[in-house]
Amino acid sequence: MGFTCGIVGLPNVGKSTIFNALTSAGAAASNFPFCTIEPNTGVVPVPDPRLWAIAEYVPPEKVVPTSMTFVDIAGLVKGASKGEGLGNQFLGHIRSTSAVAHVVRCFEDDDIVHVDGDVDPVRDAEIIDTELMLADLESVERRIANVEKKARSGDKDSKLDLAALQEVKAGLEAGKPVRALGLAPDMLARVKDLNLITQKPVMYVANVAEAHLADPNACVHYRRIVEHAKQEGAEVVALCGRIEAELSELEDAERAEFLEHIGLSESGLNRVIRAGYKLLNLCTYFTAGEKEVRAWTFKQGWTAPQCAGVIHSDFERGFIRAEVYGYDDLMKFKSEAAIKEAGALRVEGKAYVARDGDVMHFRFNV
Repeated sequence: MGFTCGIVGLPNVGKSTIFNALTSAGAAASNFPFCTIEPNTGVVPVPDPRLWAIAEYVPPEKVVPTSMTFVDIAGLVKGASKGEGLGNQFLGHIRSTSAVAHVVRCFEDDDIVHVDGDVDPVRDAEIIDTELMLADLESVERRIANVEKKARSGDKDSKLDLAALQEVKAGLEAGKPVRALGLAPDMLARVKDLNLITQKPVMYVANVAEAHLADPNACVHYRRIVEHAKQEGAEVVALCGRIEAELSELEDAERAEFLEHIGLSESGLNRVIRAGYKLLNLCTYFTAGEKEVRAWTFKQGWTAPQCAGVIHSDFERGFIRAEVYGYDDLMKFKSEAAIKEAGALRVEGKAYVARDGDVMHFRFNV
C-alpha cells in the first residue's frame, strides 16, 4: 500500500516546478499556462531514518523504503468543467489517488504571470474546489440516470443507491465537497466506486517566496490560506518551489548544509509526506532479515493480518501469527537475539493492532 497524491492547481502557481523537485521526474515547467499537457507520475522513496538504523543491527543485502506517488495534471482554470483549458481532460488520472494536494501561489513576482492577474490563494483554492465539485456532480448525475429506472421498478438496492446519490448531488449543488457532507459510512459505500475527487482528504501546498520560507507566517498570502484550510480541517505545507528545485540537485551532505544555511531542518518533500501521512492516518511497519530491511505503509488501526496483506494477499489469507518487536526495542538491545533474551519479542495473533515502528515477522500457511 503506497500513498498516492494527486496534484492540482491553477496554471503558473509552480505546480510542475514543485512536482519536478519532489520527484526529480523532469516534467516540463515553464512560465506559460497549460505547460503540463499529459499527466505526469513520479514515485519517490519515503525518507525514514529508522529504516537505516534497523539495517545497522539487522544487516541486509538491500534496504527498501516505502514510496509515495505523485500524479501531476494540467492546470485547471475557471470553467474547466465546461471545457475551458486542459486540466479537466485529465481529472480521471487523480480519481484513484489517496489524497489531493492543492498547490496555491503565495509569492509575488511580476515576471511570472498569474492566470487571473493577481495573487490570491484563497480565490485560487475556491476556483479549483468549484471545478472539482462540478466534475463530481457530472459523474453523480450520470450515475443517477443509470439507476433511476431500476429504483422506480422497486429494486431495493437501487433505491438505496439513488438516495445516496441524490444526497451527494444536493450537497455538491450547494457548493459543498463530498468530504464535508457528513455522510454515514453506508451512504459513502454506495458512491465509493465513483472515486469522487472531493471525497478525498485535501492538503494545501503553499508555494511561498524564498524570503518567507523560514517564517511563512510573515507572508499575508500564507496566513490567508492557513485560515481557509482551518475551516475544512486541512493540512498546509509551506515550501518554495525554486528552493526545492535546487535541493533536488544536491547530494545528501550538501542538502543538509544548504537547509541549515536557509534556517530549515528538513526539505519540503519531508513535510509534504508527513502531512500526507497525518491526513490519511498512515503509519509504517518494518520487516527485517538477511535479504532485506523494508518499510511498509499501513492505516492506523489495522490488525496484524491486514498489515500482512500489504505484502501479499496470501499472507493475510493464511495468517497464523506475527512475531513482533518495536523499533525502540532494537535500538535498546542492539540485536534480535538480545531482544528475545530480554523477553521483548512478542507473539501476536489476528486481533493484534499494529503500531507505528513495529518490526514484524509473519507466519502464514496457504
